[in-house]
Amino acid sequence: MEKLTVVPPGHALEGHVSPPGSKSITNRALLLAGLAKGTSRLTGALKSADTKHMANALRAMGVTVEEPDETSFVVTGAGRLEAPSGPLFLGNAGTATRFLTAAAASVDGTVIVDGDEHMRKRPIGPLVEALQRLGISAEAPTGCPPVTITGNGRFGTGRVEIDAGLSSQYVSALLMAAPLAPAPVTIALTGTEIGARGYITLTLDAMAAFGATAKQVDDATWEVQPGHYQATDFHIEPDASAATYLWAAELLTGGKIDIGTPAEKFTQPDAKAHAVMAAFPHMPAEIDGSQMQDAVPTLAVLAAFNETPVRFTGIENLRVKECDRTRALSLGLNAIRAGLAEEDGDDLIVHSDPALAGQHLPAEIDTFADHRIAMSFALAGLKISGITILDPLCVGKTYPGYWDALASLGVKYET
Repeated sequence: MEKLTVVPPGHALEGHVSPPGSKSITNRALLLAGLAKGTSRLTGALKSADTKHMANALRAMGVTVEEPDETSFVVTGAGRLEAPSGPLFLGNAGTATRFLTAAAASVDGTVIVDGDEHMRKRPIGPLVEALQRLGISAEAPTGCPPVTITGNGRFGTGRVEIDAGLSSQYVSALLMAAPLAPAPVTIALTGTEIGARGYITLTLDAMAAFGATAKQVDDATWEVQPGHYQATDFHIEPDASAATYLWAAELLTGGKIDIGTPAEKFTQPDAKAHAVMAAFPHMPAEIDGSQMQDAVPTLAVLAAFNETPVRFTGIENLRVKECDRTRALSLGLNAIRAGLAEEDGDDLIVHSDPALAGQHLPAEIDTFADHRIAMSFALAGLKISGITILDPLCVGKTYPGYWDALASLGVKYET
């Protein structure tokens, strides 16, 4: 399917939709289960391109990963990863790529971590440099994947500083690999800037569940004790980023969509978007997206229908996601109507106009193979006719059932 046009439903969307499991938590749990000795059962998990890449990479490194049903993984590990027979291909899965780059340092042998043409444009230099400072042989000549890591069977020890301004995933990667070291590891930020700090909490919580001892010393320092991960049964909560599309669909159509989990019960950072969205159509003039980055595309499309303009700040990292999301959002909004959005440095300004609702504004949205661009612009199609999403199946990266979920609420499409 090369493109899909959303037909405005013309009625309130009501019903029950269960979002898939959290991508962020699923890939953390898969890795930790793979590093543990014994069998772990992961329930409520996401089955998507990103998590399949992680599962397949673990299989290539000697871990048994079974999938008894659509939301479960049964993972059996030997307590350590083996060198794979060939490069690990991880598509455009940022979590899998960053996490496995650090974990591969504990392997006795050489591991090449690689991805698709989009992943090969996403920075990984700060993580590679941190590994080198820990005495680990790691090379990424372009500053992006592929990365070649040659390990000696254990992770490095001591104190390492890392620039996490581009991504908190660098810190999470080091944290999860650190218990594999023979002595304590201290991870410190160069400065206090870090993308989406809340994801570090997700990492520490998952590590604790699998038996690791790690503590946050201050806003910029973490200490991890050596030890062994323990196999455990672990339940994964629904994906908060996926929930934002359903919350927005409810607001735009005046409907009521039960996603089965109250917003306040989510532990993922993107759930913070719910409070901002609740003010629609009077969302604030400025929204800091730094701590809910994956929710920004949803908020930006919703802002197109707000009563007043919205400036999104703190979103520099959106330029190095699956695509340059700030640019993609600007292009998509301006395809709907010229002047609807503008980039001001790394900020995005949406020149809101509630009168857009009900209009016929034919626009083909280039998703740049980015799942979040596709899913967020589908929301515009709930109120504007003529919105066509190119490469709609890219949603399979994190939410393969997205189009079916909207259809279950009464949304129709033209292909």
